[in-house]
Amino acid sequence: MEHVELFFKSIFIDNMVFATFLGMCSYLAVSKKVSTAVGLGAAVIFVLAVTVPMNWLLDQYVLRPGALKWLGAEYADYDLSFLSFILFIATIATMVQLVEIVVEKFAPALYTSLGIFLPLIAVNCAILGGSLFMQSRDIQTLGLAFNYGLASGIGWFLAILAIAAIREKIRYSNVPAPLRGLGITFIITGLMAIGFMSFGGMLTGGEEKTETTDEVAKVEVQKQDTATEDESLAEVSQEINNK
Repeated sequence: MEHVELFFKSIFIDNMVFATFLGMCSYLAVSKKVSTAVGLGAAVIFVLAVTVPMNWLLDQYVLRPGALKWLGAEYADYDLSFLSFILFIATIATMVQLVEIVVEKFAPALYTSLGIFLPLIAVNCAILGGSLFMQSRDIQTLGLAFNYGLASGIGWFLAILAIAAIREKIRYSNVPAPLRGLGITFIITGLMAIGFMSFGGMLTGGEEKTETTDEVAKVEVQKQDTATEDESLAEVSQEINNK
């Protein structure tokens, strides 16, 4: 259940684009055509799915205070957390370079259409944000880290795919001149973000129901206690009257 909850929460509720507005540069620049958006979105899914668990391992066994105790007791007090940014970015840059080589080899047309934005995934704030969120939320296992990275990538993919499809349609619409291009794109993105806010209740309904049930139970217990006290007072009053 924990994996399912994290998966859907990362896609819909904590969406990288619509909740935290990360990766907006590539989101706006490469979303003019659906085919290009699909290629970049797939690359982002792959990079996030690989780098988040890799950076989880780095954080657990190298960076955080006491992480080096597996090397020996003399290393237990070491704290290398100040190297988080450098090592996370190095991991991301390595994986992006691998993706760039594969895309150039097997999909040269996509490589040409993506242009400079493919190598710029290395400095895409959504990619680094995935690893930093993983670290700040203290994700407990490698499986959950992979789940979070994959789901965050899928959320970013859905966002850029949706805006690319809309931009292809509104190309033939009568958009006011001052809003053409990025203007109408920003407005649509804001409306989509508001729409994604409605998913916030997906994983809270059960909790609210449980809290309501607990409150009802507390009220019932209080009523029973009050009734018991009233009965005790009535018995005491009756005894006093009899005397």
